[in-house]
Amino acid sequence: MCGIIGIVLSSSKALSKNLGRVIRECLKNLEYRGYDSVGFAIVSSEGLIIRKSKGKIDEVVSKLSFDEFDGIYGVGHTRWATHGRPSDVNAHPQTDCSGKVAVVHNGIIENYMELRDALISRGHEFRSETDTEVIAHLIEEYKRLGMSSYDAFKKAVTHLRGSYAVAVIDVDDPGKIFFARNTSPLVIGISREAKFLSSDIPAFLDYSRDVIVLNDDELGYISKDAIVIEKLVDKDLRLEFDRVPPKTEFIDYRLRVRHIDWTPEMAKKGGYPHFMLKEIHEQPRAVADTLISISKELDNIVKLLSKADRVLLIGSGTSYHAALVGSLLLNELAYVKSHALISSEVRWFINSIDDDDVVIAISQSGETIDTLLAVRDVRGKGALTIALTNVIDSTLARESHLSIYTRAGPEIGVAATKTYVAQVATLSYLAISLGGYMGTLDSNKASELKSELSLIPEVMSTTISTCEPRARVISGVIGTKHSMYYLGRGLGLPTSMEGALKLKEIAYIHAEAYPAGESKHGPIALVDEGFPVAFTVLGDEAELIVSNVEEMKARGAWTLAVVPKGFEKSVKLFDYIFELRRISYELAPIVYIIPYQLLAYYTAVTLGYDPDKPRNLAKTVTVV
Repeated sequence: MCGIIGIVLSSSKALSKNLGRVIRECLKNLEYRGYDSVGFAIVSSEGLIIRKSKGKIDEVVSKLSFDEFDGIYGVGHTRWATHGRPSDVNAHPQTDCSGKVAVVHNGIIENYMELRDALISRGHEFRSETDTEVIAHLIEEYKRLGMSSYDAFKKAVTHLRGSYAVAVIDVDDPGKIFFARNTSPLVIGISREAKFLSSDIPAFLDYSRDVIVLNDDELGYISKDAIVIEKLVDKDLRLEFDRVPPKTEFIDYRLRVRHIDWTPEMAKKGGYPHFMLKEIHEQPRAVADTLISISKELDNIVKLLSKADRVLLIGSGTSYHAALVGSLLLNELAYVKSHALISSEVRWFINSIDDDDVVIAISQSGETIDTLLAVRDVRGKGALTIALTNVIDSTLARESHLSIYTRAGPEIGVAATKTYVAQVATLSYLAISLGGYMGTLDSNKASELKSELSLIPEVMSTTISTCEPRARVISGVIGTKHSMYYLGRGLGLPTSMEGALKLKEIAYIHAEAYPAGESKHGPIALVDEGFPVAFTVLGDEAELIVSNVEEMKARGAWTLAVVPKGFEKSVKLFDYIFELRRISYELAPIVYIIPYQLLAYYTAVTLGYDPDKPRNLAKTVTVV
C-alpha cells in the first residue's frame, strides 16, 4: 500500500531533469501499489516546497506543476487512506508546527491517538486526521528539548508502535533524508548520480539496480556523500520526553548491497495497453526462468521435506491458491501429510504446530503482513520455515530458515498472474522431486513429468495466442452478468478459485468458486436462466464433472468450460469452451488458468475499468 520515493542528487546537474519530474516518474512506477492522493516535498534555494492533493498522479501533477520544481533532494508519496478520508489536507507529506519537518509514511501507527494527545498537551497543533502527522510533531518536540535533528528523529521512532516505512526531511539538517522501517518495506538504491529511498525497487529502476533492503527496526539517513544505517537496540514506547538518545548499533551497509537483475524495460508496458496483459504474455518466460533456477536449488529442501511429519503451505489471496495446488500435489505425488492454510487464519491452528512441521510461506512480494505474522508465529512453535517469494532479500526471505525464489521479474499489475504460475510451477517441481526421492512416485513417471514440465512454457505460449481472441468474444457476454460461479474438482478447484478471484478483482463482477460436487448443497439455489457457470476440467475428473454440468443446465445456466482437447461431451454440455492442449493432470493448473486470466482482463476492459489499478486493492498488503 502507498508509495514512497526519496532522492538525494550527487549534484545539481546530476540528472538532466528537474527533481520534481524525477520524483513524479518514480511515483508513476509505484502506481500499482494503490493510492488516492499524491504529494512531494523538495528542498530548493527557496526553502522547503510542499505540494500535495487528492487524486491520481497525472491530475495532481497537472494541477500543481510538479515537473517545474527543482532541488537537490526531496521526497514524494502516494497515499492510500487509512486514517482520515482522502483529502488535500490528509495527503502526505505531513509537517510539524514550524513547517521545517516533512514526513511521508506507509503503514499504520497503532498508538497514534496516545501520541497525539500527549503532543497536544505540550502545545502542538494538528492539521490533519492522519496518524502520520504525529511523527513530525514528535521530531519537533525533541528538537525543542535541545536534541539534534537526527537524534530527535531517532528518539521519535522509539515511540512508534505498528507498521511503518518513514522518510523525513528536516531543513535544519540539510542534504539528508532520514528513514526508518518496521514491517512496511523500504529499500535504498545507489547510483553515481543519486541515492534513492523507496517502498519498492521498480520506483528507481531507470537509475539504479544496486539496492539495500532494510530490515525491521533499522533507521538512518541518505545524503550526497553517505549512507548511514543503524539498528534500534532499545525500543522504548514510554512517553517520557527526555534528551537521552536511543541505543543503536551501527551497520556496515556495504555488506548488504545487492545487484538486481531486473531491467527498467521489465517494469514498463513494452507496447501493451496494460501491465496485466503484458504480464500474462510474460508467463512462459517467467516459468522457464523459474524452472531453470530452482532445478539447481531444491535438493536440500527435498531432503528436509522428506523428514517432516507434516508440510503446511500458507499464503494470502492468489498465493493461497498456489498453496492449495502445492498441497494437493504433495499429498498425491509424495504421500506427504500436507495442508494449505490462509495466512491470516494460521493463528487458530498454532497450538497444533510443532518442530516436526515444515511451513512453506508463499508471497510474491515477500512483504505480505499476514504471511509474515504467520511465519513469526510458527517459528515460535519450532517449525522449520521456507519462503517462496519473487523478491530476493525480502522480509519473508530473511525471516524464514530457507528461501526459494521464483524468477518472474517485477510484477506491476495488482492482480497477480505471472507470479502465480511461477509459484505453481515451483511447487509442482518440488512435489515431483519429493515423490521421486521418497519412492512414492515411480522414477519413470517422475522423469516423464519433469520432461513435460520443461515443455510447459511452450504450451503456455500457444495457449495464450489461441485463447486470447476467444476471451475477447466471451468477455462481451460475461460483462453483461452480475454474478458467476466457477466449479472444479481436485486440482481444478484452486484453478477455479483463482479464476473467480481475477474476475471479481478487476471486473468487479461477483464470482465464487466451489467444489463441483458441493454446488448442489446450496449454491445451485441462485442459478436461473442465463446464470453463468464456468467449469474447470483438467483431465482425470472429466467424467465426474458431467453430472454437475447437467444439474446447472437443467436450471437454465449459461455454461463455459476450460477443457482438454478430445473431451467428446464438450459440444453438448457447454455454450462456450476454451479447448486446450491435453497435458498431464498434475501440471495442468500451470496452463489452464490462462483462459480465466484473459477472460477477466478483457471483461474489465470491456466494462471500461483499468485492470492494473483495481479499486480498494494494493499490490502489497502491509497492514493487518
